[in-house]
Amino acid sequence: MGEKIVMLTAYDALFGRLVDEAGVDAILVGDSVGNVVAGHASTLPVTLDHMVYHAAAVRRGVKRAMVIVDMPFLTYQASIERAILNCGRLMQESCAGGVKVEGAGPEMLDTVRALVRTGIPVMGHIGFTPQSVHAMGGARVQGREVEAADRLIQEAMGLEEAGAFAIVLELVPAELSARITASVQIPTIGIGAGAACDGQVLVLHDMLGLNDQFAPKFLKRYADMAQDVRSAVSAWAADVRGGAYPDGEHSF
Repeated sequence: MGEKIVMLTAYDALFGRLVDEAGVDAILVGDSVGNVVAGHASTLPVTLDHMVYHAAAVRRGVKRAMVIVDMPFLTYQASIERAILNCGRLMQESCAGGVKVEGAGPEMLDTVRALVRTGIPVMGHIGFTPQSVHAMGGARVQGREVEAADRLIQEAMGLEEAGAFAIVLELVPAELSARITASVQIPTIGIGAGAACDGQVLVLHDMLGLNDQFAPKFLKRYADMAQDVRSAVSAWAADVRGGAYPDGEHSF
């Protein structure tokens, strides 16, 4: 068994640089920026302009890790031509290393094939796909039933055949993720999908504890930065109000 792949999200140059320096293998500029940064209830309001802006910012901060960018809702589903033009624009303007698209139905597999033929590296995403949150009835674990599990295995194999270089598995039972991973030669990257995947991804703000109002079962926090921020801001505010800041050391 090889070493696991490590991927985290980032949405700006500063966090891109810090995550890169920490040694991750890949950075995902996720359309989760809509939830995490913009405060939307879903990823659906995120536009291509938003993703180009954030991807270019992250790319400027990263020297080593591969940068992969989510294609937002309706930028690749309507037609193959639109998908090629939009993905091409994002690659050109952000200098990203690849794009991620959700779903693996017949039309999406045709789109993946066309993108790969054009020279655009594509990461797939199956299981719970956030851009279909309303159609799926919310963020629910996918593949619990036999038919649904078999479909996910076929979708993964279809993405591999279409030329995807990796697949994100989101909210998939651990046993099924192991079966999917064994069914394909390309890497699987899990989020809420158990330990058998070839790698793992989390939203940076979640694992740092910055987004302390979000606590799904799969999330392990490695810091409590929300409280750190509150404490630091409160301490600074107290110093300002009490006249302790700025002092001589911090004045010219």
